[in-house]
Order: sequence, then C-alpha cells, then structure tokens
Amino acid sequence: MFRRPSLGLAEIAWRWSFGFAAALLLALSFMEYLHTLPVTAGDLFLLRTQQPFLISQAMAHIFAGSGPRVVKATILLGLAMTVVWIAIAALCRSVTLRAVESYLCEEGIAGQGWRMGSLAGLNFLRVAAALAAGLGGLAAFLIAGAASPEGASAPGIAVLIFLTVLLLVWLAWAVMNWVLSFASVFVIAQGEDTFGAIAAALLLPRSRVGPVLAASTWFGLAHVTVFVIASSVVAFVLALAGALPPIVIFLGVLIVTLFYFAVADFLYMGRLAAYVAIVEGPEAIPVVEAAPPPVGSPSPITMQADERVDPAELILSDVPAPGPS
Repeated sequence: MFRRPSLGLAEIAWRWSFGFAAALLLALSFMEYLHTLPVTAGDLFLLRTQQPFLISQAMAHIFAGSGPRVVKATILLGLAMTVVWIAIAALCRSVTLRAVESYLCEEGIAGQGWRMGSLAGLNFLRVAAALAAGLGGLAAFLIAGAASPEGASAPGIAVLIFLTVLLLVWLAWAVMNWVLSFASVFVIAQGEDTFGAIAAALLLPRSRVGPVLAASTWFGLAHVTVFVIASSVVAFVLALAGALPPIVIFLGVLIVTLFYFAVADFLYMGRLAAYVAIVEGPEAIPVVEAAPPPVGSPSPITMQADERVDPAELILSDVPAPGPS
C-alpha cells in the first residue's frame, strides 16, 4: 500500500470523480425542478410577510401537485446513476486489481482479460444488496410502529425493536457487501465468473482463516481509528460555532470529512491488495507427525543394525584371544 501509493490515489480519484459528478447532477436537477414550480404574485406577497403561518400557506400552494414529478425524477436519476456506477466501478476495479496483480505476480494476468462482465455482475449484486438493506430499514420502522400499541406512554419498546431489526439488517448487508467486494479479487486473479468468484470468496476463508481475518481486522481497526479521530475533530469544530463565522465552521467540517473519505478509500485499496496477496500466496503445507511405533516392535536403528550384521558371522568378541607366546 505504501510502496505503490498511486493505487490508493487512483481509487480516490475515480470515487471522488463519480461522487462529484453525481452531486452536480443532483444539484442541477433540483434547480431545474425549482424552475418548474409556479409562483404567483400572491405567493410572493405571503412570503414577504415573514409570518410563519402565511409562509407555510404559500409554500404549500407552491409545492402542491409537484410530488409525482419529484418521484419520477428521483427514479430516473437513481436508475441512471446506478447504471453508470456499475460500469465505471467495474472498469476502475479491473484496472486497480490488475495493477496490484502485476506488482505481486508478473505472470498472473498475462492470459486474463478485463473481466468486465463478471465485475459488473458483482456490482449489480452490491446495488441490489444496498436496495434490500434500505427496504429492510423501512421494514424495521414499520415493524416497530406496528408492535407499539397506540397511546403508549413509554416508546422504549418500539425504539428497541427498531434498533434491533435495523442492526440485524445492517449486519446482513455488511457481510454481503464484504463477500461481493472480496469476490472481485478472484475475478481478476483466477478468472472466475460472477457466481464462481462468490463461491471462491466463501470457500477461501475456511482454508486461510488466519491471514484473511488478520487483514480484515487490522484494516478495520485502522478505519475505526480514523473515524473516531475525524468525529472528534468535527465535534471540536462544531463546539466553536459561536466563536467563529459560519463559513469557517463549514469549511472546517468539509475539510475533515474529505480527509476521512480519502483515508478510508486508501485503506480500502490496501485491504484489497492484502487479499490479492493472500490469494496469490502459497498454501500452507500441513505437517504430518509420524505415529510412534507400537510397543514391542524393534526400533528403526535396531532394524538397520540387524540388516547390516549377519548373525552367523563371527565378530571380534567371539574370536578366542591368543595365548601367551
């Protein structure tokens, strides 16, 4: 990771480029949506009164009937950005993993293609898992609301149910996302297809649980450490909100957030490189201990001695000593 920092920088570059383009597209779409809202002279008059009730009436009249357009625009933008992300993520992941593979094993990718189809399939499954996790969060909210009796004075049970279901949904999504992310290594390293890479990602930790667990644990601890430090710095900056101008607070929070995302992407690329090294590394040869010989059987040394010495041959101890001259 530190010998080839360009890999981490490439990961940051493509992720941030896509994020900036998506944010710009959302902002332009929102501005275009605002231009389609009808604002009458009466609405302007109510907005200028600076009365909360009159302003709310004007806003309700302005946004009335615009809900279907928001839903259609959201679905269209979501589908477009999803398709673009699947294609761009597949291309960039192929480039970065091939670079790692060529650095660790120069002969590993000589006959392998870009495997764009398999990587796109994995990215599609990641999007499906994220969508399922979002629906699971909505289901947690509905289950908590249905389990809470009407007019209950203590909402603690509903909150506990909501947090429990949400935690289970998050754990399921985290495991699935890790498997799909790990499977991309086998697509480039071993030329597997989408489902073959998933099967390999599920089978490898069984044979190399130590290295996989060590890489995941150390990079996970590093990520948590960076998150705690960034959160502490953001909390300190927000505590100075009354003493500093708002623009300074906003820039401080933005810089810390961008720094956290950059380090997180760098660690993500380092973890993938560690997984590639584990996959391409030699398998551990099991050491078979020799079973002790059974009781009463001659030892190997005795057997070798018996084979070398003929019992019928006279040895020095059996030859009579010569008498005195």
